Amino acid sequence: MLNPGNSYEEIYRSFRWHIPDLYNIGVDICDKNAHQSRQTALIYEKDTGEVETFTFQDLKRFSNRLANAFHALGLQPGDRVGILLPQCPETAISHIATYKIGGIAIPLFTLFGSDALTYRLADSEAKVVITDSANLDKVLGIRAELPHLKSIIAVHGGKREGIVDFWDFVDKGSDDFTPVATQADDPALIIYTSGTTGPPKGALHAHRTLLGHLPGVEFPQNFFPQPGDLFWTPADWAWIGGLIDVLFPSWHHGIPVLSYRARKFDPEFAFYLMAKHNVRNAFLPPTALKMMRQVKDPGKRHAFRLRSVGSGGETLGAELVEWGRETLGVTVNEFYGQTEANLVVGNCAQIMAVRPGSMGRAVPGHEVEIVDDKGSLLPPETVGNIAIRRPDPVMFLKYWQDHESTRKKFVGDWCLTGDIGRRDLDGYLWFVGRQDDLITSAGYRIGPGEIEDCLIKHPAVAMAAVIGVPDELRTEIVKAFVVLKPGVTGNANLKSDLQYHVRSRLAAHEYPREIAFVDELPMTATGKIIRKELRRREITNQP
Repeated sequence: MLNPGNSYEEIYRSFRWHIPDLYNIGVDICDKNAHQSRQTALIYEKDTGEVETFTFQDLKRFSNRLANAFHALGLQPGDRVGILLPQCPETAISHIATYKIGGIAIPLFTLFGSDALTYRLADSEAKVVITDSANLDKVLGIRAELPHLKSIIAVHGGKREGIVDFWDFVDKGSDDFTPVATQADDPALIIYTSGTTGPPKGALHAHRTLLGHLPGVEFPQNFFPQPGDLFWTPADWAWIGGLIDVLFPSWHHGIPVLSYRARKFDPEFAFYLMAKHNVRNAFLPPTALKMMRQVKDPGKRHAFRLRSVGSGGETLGAELVEWGRETLGVTVNEFYGQTEANLVVGNCAQIMAVRPGSMGRAVPGHEVEIVDDKGSLLPPETVGNIAIRRPDPVMFLKYWQDHESTRKKFVGDWCLTGDIGRRDLDGYLWFVGRQDDLITSAGYRIGPGEIEDCLIKHPAVAMAAVIGVPDELRTEIVKAFVVLKPGVTGNANLKSDLQYHVRSRLAAHEYPREIAFVDELPMTATGKIIRKELRRREITNQP
C-alpha cells in the first residue's frame, strides 16, 4: 500500500513492485479474506430496493461449488468462459471460479447486440457462457455460429432444454476446492477494446494485472483503503473500469463493494444510493458526473459523505472539478489508462495540486512519457505519443490471436497508447486526443477535449462532442455536436453565442465553425463518445 505521509516525489522514487511467482486473482480477492466469517464483501441493492449481503466466506463457498461444476463440464486451465451479466453477485462468483480453475474470463456487456457478442465469443473460442434470463435469447440466437461453445449457464433461466440453471448448477458442487496454482504471468482474462479505432481486439491479461492496478486505485482514491471505506461505481463490471478499478482492488484489501444493476443511469438515484449505503469511495465516469451535475441541490435531499472520487475515460475540465468540490465535497481525481495498460497516470489531491484538465502525474510504479514515433523522449510542452515502458505488471500480455497488432503496439520497450498528449515542466500529463481524433486546421493540431470542456461550461449545454470535417481552405474545420439542457432551444443566436464562448476562452482557430444541435451523442458501452461514428455520419449524411 502507498504511504500517505510522504510527498509524491518520495512515494514515486521509493516504490518497488513485489510480484510473487505464484499468484491467483480468485484466491487473492476471495479465499484470502474468507477466514473472517462475518466480513462483508458485497452489498447488493436489487431493483425492488431489497438488499442482499454476501460475506467473503459466502463467495468462497459459492465459487468453490461453481469451480467444481466447471470441472464436471470438462473445463481445463486456459479455457475461456464468457460472462454476460450485469453488476450482480453471480458475476463476481463466476469470475472467482474461473480464475480458481485456471480459466480465462471474458467480461461481456449486457448492452451488446448479437454481432458484438458473436465476434467476441467466436474470436475467443469460448467454451462456456454464463448469462441471465434477460440476455439468454441473444446467446441462443447466435449459438449456431459458435462451434466452440459447449454449455450455456443462465441465472434464473428457467427449465429450458440445453440450458443449465446457474444456482442449480452451483448447488450440486462441493464446498471444497483446491485452486490451480497459477503463475503470476498466466493468462486470466480477455478484455476487448471498445473498437472505436477499428475492430475490437482482445487484450489478454495475466493474473498479475490486478497487482499492477493497485497503486492506480490507491493513489486517485486518496490512499485507499482507509477505515470505514466502501466502494461503488455505476460502471459495468464488464468494463475494466468497473471490474479491476473497483471490484477486484477493493476485495484485495478486504473492503466491501456496493453493486446495483441499473438498466439506465439515474443521477438522482446515484445520490440516493450513495447516501443510503454510506458510500465513501466512488469511481464516476465523466458522463455520469455531467449528468449528476444537472441535479439541483442534491445535498438537501441526500446525506452522502464521500471521502474520495476518481474519474477516467474522458478528460475532465475545470467546470466538473469545481462542481465536484462544491457539490460532492471532494476534489475529483482524474486518472488515465487504457484496456491494454490501465491506471498509469493519476491525480491525488491529498498530496499534490490538481490542475484541472490534466490527467495528473505517473502513478508510482509506472513509467509514462511522451515519445515520438520512433520511441525517443520528447521535451516538455511538446505534443507526442503517450507511452508506457515495459515491463510493467499492469500491461497486457498480447492481443488474443493477433500477433501483428501486438507488434505494432510497441516501439522498442514503449507501449504506444494511441493517444496524443504533452508533459508540462512539472511532470503533469495533458491529454490532447486520440491520434484519429486530432483535427488539423490551417496548420494547427487541435484536440477535441479542450473544446468540449469549454462548451459544457456554457449554461445552455449538457454535453458536447467535437470532430474535424473537411474544408478546402483549412484542410479541416472544427464542428461541434451539442446536446442542450432541458428547456433550451437551439437557434442561430445560440450558435453564435457558443462560437463566441469558445473563441473568447480558447483561441480563434479552435472555435467550432459549424454547430449541430442533437438529442444525443453516440457512446460506447463504457460511456465514451464515439467520434468516429460522428465522422461517419458526416461522410454519409446519415442522421
